[in-house]
Amino acid sequence: MWRKIYYSVLAAMYFGVVYVTHGSAAPVSISEPVVIRMMGQFGGKWKFLTIWNLLLQGLFFTICLLNDIIGTNEPNPKKTPIIRKVKDTLFTALAFPLSIFVGTTFWGIYAVDRELVFPKILDKYFPVWLNHVMHTNIMIFVLIEMAMNFRSYPKRKTGISILGVFMMCYLIWMHVIYHYSGVWVYPIFEVLNLPLRILFFVGLLVLIVVMYLIGEGLNNILWSNQIKAVKSNKAKKRH
Repeated sequence: MWRKIYYSVLAAMYFGVVYVTHGSAAPVSISEPVVIRMMGQFGGKWKFLTIWNLLLQGLFFTICLLNDIIGTNEPNPKKTPIIRKVKDTLFTALAFPLSIFVGTTFWGIYAVDRELVFPKILDKYFPVWLNHVMHTNIMIFVLIEMAMNFRSYPKRKTGISILGVFMMCYLIWMHVIYHYSGVWVYPIFEVLNLPLRILFFVGLLVLIVVMYLIGEGLNNILWSNQIKAVKSNKAKKRH
């Protein structure tokens, strides 16, 4: 029962934050162009990867809840339900690497110069607790999920391909926003020239692949016995 309550709370928290941040437009004025740029214009709040990730986390923990109700968390079930396969694939290919990526890049850039990612003026509209839900909790709860449940990682090529397609979709979306609004989603891109911007994009794509590999490595360490059992069971079925 506690697991169902836990997953219900997490799903409600993430969907609730998306609703709050999307439904509560901050008052803006001509004297606050940063707020206008960050919270208005083409794309609204849907231009931020953070919001995409919050929706993804809400969806993932909803699937976790459904899996607890109609699926299974057994490491090596006789027949793996579809909901369990969806849960494992969503966590490994997107939920884990994306949350760690969003959290580490946000706080990393924030530590260097917060104006490049979250200008101080936004503190009036986004309280500290909300900022931590969006950029800190996302890392904490996927790490807890990593330790709570065994999951089967897909073939590395498959997992990274899913992640790559997702990131390319967001990259295209960023450029669509720039095309129609004339401003970059994140202020950091305004201080980079074209060659540095390309290098930065490539570096971010490499970084998120590293996050995927870190997740795979953690899973192998935490669930080594279960992984061996699954591989052994597959080998027996082949023979």
